Amino acid sequence: MLELAQELHHRGHQVTVMTTWPEYNLDQAQDKKNFDEIEVEDGITVIRVKTLPHHNVNYVVRGLAQLLMPVQFLLKLRRHRIRPEAVVVYSPPLPLALVGSWLRRQGVRNLLNVQDLFPQNAIDLGILSSPMQIKFFQALERYAYRTADVVTVHSEGNRKMLLKQNPDIASHLRILHNWVDVEHHTVDEHDPAHPGASRPAVDFREKWGIRQKHVAVFAGVMGPSQYLELVLAIAERMQDQTGLLFLLVGDGKEKENLQQLARDKKLSNVQFEGFISRDTYPDLLNACTIGLVCLSPQNQTPVVPGKILGHMAAGLPVVAFLHTASDGHALIAEAGCGVSANSADLDACVQVLQELIARSDDAFEQVGQAGKRYAIEHFSKQVCVSQLETMLSPEHR
Repeated sequence: MLELAQELHHRGHQVTVMTTWPEYNLDQAQDKKNFDEIEVEDGITVIRVKTLPHHNVNYVVRGLAQLLMPVQFLLKLRRHRIRPEAVVVYSPPLPLALVGSWLRRQGVRNLLNVQDLFPQNAIDLGILSSPMQIKFFQALERYAYRTADVVTVHSEGNRKMLLKQNPDIASHLRILHNWVDVEHHTVDEHDPAHPGASRPAVDFREKWGIRQKHVAVFAGVMGPSQYLELVLAIAERMQDQTGLLFLLVGDGKEKENLQQLARDKKLSNVQFEGFISRDTYPDLLNACTIGLVCLSPQNQTPVVPGKILGHMAAGLPVVAFLHTASDGHALIAEAGCGVSANSADLDACVQVLQELIARSDDAFEQVGQAGKRYAIEHFSKQVCVSQLETMLSPEHR
């Protein structure tokens, strides 16, 4: 979303970003910063909204917080007299789609960018089980799609699934691939055009005492959907694989449970670290050799995790443990950027990782570079934002 705001501003648009108050998933530098409700950052107006807790809380509190968000966001828009010509809403959280629905009644063009199919993913994971709750959120989902000028999904599988469930939105349903900023993921301190050139690179291997040849990294939110207990099970099976470390970076609802599980299993090849900043994320990937992606086998939606694109952009071979419905399997095979396996099959997951590590250094490097070339060709930020920009135009139908 940051990259979208920056690119639209670069193209001459007046951009306002509305978001919740920054209280979660902060690195140490951000954690000490005092934030204002409204401020201008690099020409982009940022409005922050204080909401009920919605991270690392039980699902009832989280659901209530998300249901209140549309009202809170609309009140802030009115207070700060923001009158947009177009709005882009990301879902989940699905209730925020109501902001776009309300603004559309006032003539604002409404684009709903669907990143994950809620409530279906929550039903698959067992988070939503009450028939009344399911019917409520399914009705909210249909209303959100019906009251958007454009609904975008990021893969063909998602388009087909959404169309099957909602055939009436065929006229305004589009595929908009998630993009990746390849330059941002490239570490080159000697290139003055690169963001990292203005600061010294962080040597995460030295900082965190990493000595293994291969470092398989997962960086991000550790929740039930990520199913990282599978990674720990794989690590347990591969403890005799010298020179391999599983590095889990970030925070989330499941982190404490995962850390306890790693202690119980006495996993010496697993290391946990806290969140890092976006600026130093390329340095982290540069210190690693394998990009890990993991999703629960209970998930039945065709979601393609955005982490795959980031690993490709950084030239890291991808190892993805995904449910069978994910379009990520086909993407990895087509790009030749790594290996994937069904996340319900522990043996297969261990096997594909072992096979990748067993390759020669040259062959290993070629896998990573194949992913980078594919990302440059197919997931350019400039191409994807141009498509979105066209969809935001009132003339686009």
